[in-house]
Amino acid sequence: MKAYLAFADGTLLEGISFGAEGRSAGEVVFNTGMTGYQEVLTDPSYAGQIVTLTYPLIGNYGVNVDDIESRRVQVAGFVVHELSPTFSNWRASESLDAFLKRHNIVGITGIDTRELTRRLRHHGVMMGALSTNETPEELFERLRAHTSAYDDVDWVRRVTTPEAYVWGPEKRDAKYRIALLDCGVKYNILRELADRGARTTVFPATATAQEILADDPDGVFLSPGPGDPNLLGYAVDTVKQVVGSGKPVMGICLGNQLLGCAFGGTTFKLPFGHRGANHPVKDLTSGRVVITSQNHGYAIDGDSIGDPNVEVTQINLNDGTVEGLRHRELPVFSIQYHPEASPGPTDSRFFFEQFLKVIEERKR
Repeated sequence: MKAYLAFADGTLLEGISFGAEGRSAGEVVFNTGMTGYQEVLTDPSYAGQIVTLTYPLIGNYGVNVDDIESRRVQVAGFVVHELSPTFSNWRASESLDAFLKRHNIVGITGIDTRELTRRLRHHGVMMGALSTNETPEELFERLRAHTSAYDDVDWVRRVTTPEAYVWGPEKRDAKYRIALLDCGVKYNILRELADRGARTTVFPATATAQEILADDPDGVFLSPGPGDPNLLGYAVDTVKQVVGSGKPVMGICLGNQLLGCAFGGTTFKLPFGHRGANHPVKDLTSGRVVITSQNHGYAIDGDSIGDPNVEVTQINLNDGTVEGLRHRELPVFSIQYHPEASPGPTDSRFFFEQFLKVIEERKR
């Protein structure tokens, strides 16, 4: 069955349908990772986006139950160059095609994803529409009528947990008690904390500081998530109060941006974002460089942060954007990339130990 992908600039691409039949719309972005398509599909930070993968052959190792990163598939659509007709992996339980059908996600294959990526790098990300049951004319008409731009939607409210839940060891066995503000948390963050003895209570993004701090957690974690930080004033207010409590705080990705905003900074949209598993980041204190997994479309303006006690600790070596913040007096720090990987390198996993070490020191 034919499928079409239309762009806001008038470009039309024709390919072959896989996954579910139907139609979708979203911001079209690209990811440069060579593996990890299942983690990408279920990462809440991709909510509202049609994701194209630059690696040419996708689906060859199938899908399994262990690499799910949230309670559902989050992408609005999926674009690949070549869908593998077979899959082979000892953990696999079904094909990528069957997985997308089961979750009602439209995919398109047979696309020149290299050319598509070049277009997005040149023009920037843009809105697109994907369909298996419309003519090109109907598809463009629907795209023109799609009035909600990606930046106009509070995607965090759409992906956050509806109610608090607990992840990790039993209370009597836990070494640490963490409160996590869920703006779109990946399960592997919770797995990494649990592996280190942390029992994490996951709160909705709309939770108040009073609710988060009610049980006197040892530390507070600010999760990644999708969308424009400028729409999250309610979360920024919560973060300000949490930081003011003196609790150790760590933020990842959107959590880094929320901290930056809480300290008076502003954010801006990147032309085509950082999405992949090969982004070099330099620590400005040690000079150490790590290769990181990233997934974000916005960045903190380091010069906009008015608090003199907040310093930029890390930068992206590709474009110089802010990759880490630290408060000089409070036990608060954040990074823009993903130490939990899934997918990607684990060079920066030590930040989980660093966070828990800060908690240990505060307990003494």
